[in-house]
Amino acid sequence: MLAALTTGCVSMNNTSGNEGRPVKAMVISMFAPESEPWVKKMNLTEEIRVPGLSPDYPVVRCNASDVCNVVTGMGHANAAATMMALIQSGKFDLSKTYFLIAGIAGIDPNQGTLGSAAWARFMVDYGIAWEIDAREMPKDWEYGYFGIFTKGPNEKPKPDYRTEVFELNTALMQKALELSKNVKLDDSNEAKAFRAKYPSAPANQPPKVIQCDTATSGTWFAGNVLGKRAQDWVKLMTDGKGTYCTTQQEDNATFEVLKRGATMGRLDINRVAVLRTGADFDRPYPGQSDVEGLVEYAAQGGFEPARWNLYHAGSPLINDIVANWSSWSAGVPR
Repeated sequence: MLAALTTGCVSMNNTSGNEGRPVKAMVISMFAPESEPWVKKMNLTEEIRVPGLSPDYPVVRCNASDVCNVVTGMGHANAAATMMALIQSGKFDLSKTYFLIAGIAGIDPNQGTLGSAAWARFMVDYGIAWEIDAREMPKDWEYGYFGIFTKGPNEKPKPDYRTEVFELNTALMQKALELSKNVKLDDSNEAKAFRAKYPSAPANQPPKVIQCDTATSGTWFAGNVLGKRAQDWVKLMTDGKGTYCTTQQEDNATFEVLKRGATMGRLDINRVAVLRTGADFDRPYPGQSDVEGLVEYAAQGGFEPARWNLYHAGSPLINDIVANWSSWSAGVPR
């Protein structure tokens, strides 16, 4: 088993304070555009104010089917603070809740395209590292990032932070993938035109539901060199089992708080799924500069289809949980 991976189920106890509103599924968004499709499509009209949530998003929205949505605010600090406030509020019974972290991301054109919806098995923190300026690194290094207390980029560090890499429940991930694999995903004319600049698949193909893994970084990075670093880092930290494809800012922080909530007996860590959709490419097309690819990311046309594809790819799982709650309530159905 990989160091710092979280797999086993945490047993519930009678001191968890789970007397609040029951929740079958909690969708975790990071900012309003990710939340909007869920609120509209799932009729999340009940508002529950929770002390300690982001001042920009002070309420949790729910519906009559016990599906709720919380918006954390962007970045790892906001995500962690919001999720701890939610878990500790006592306003919700989360003991049987399924959590879906659903947000847009940068995407590797070697693994997906604009609008692609990727279910993750691994979450790897890209930012927990040592770094030296690339202009001053040894000549045989590809990039200036390397593991803390190691001597170079190819050496795996010890997981001293215990948040470097997490593994999600594979059974839940596979169930989500099976339920969503044939859904029709949104696209845009702008995204079609932009992806046509990439010479090969899957970058130049229409979006689809895929399975590959995600890297958490507080810094937006772009370019072939740093994209290659993300690819290598995910492989290194998962002992070759993970495949990098999306980059975002929050998921390791969100999961760590959920894991701590599980140790408090408030939730089951095996009921967490992560879905990220490609809003922009993490590296340029041939002839485009890294700077242009990063600074002009919004011109790629992936933002709108990506945010709506969170709902299109994620709702089959949520709907199945609600419609077949007798099968899901005890755990992921076999």
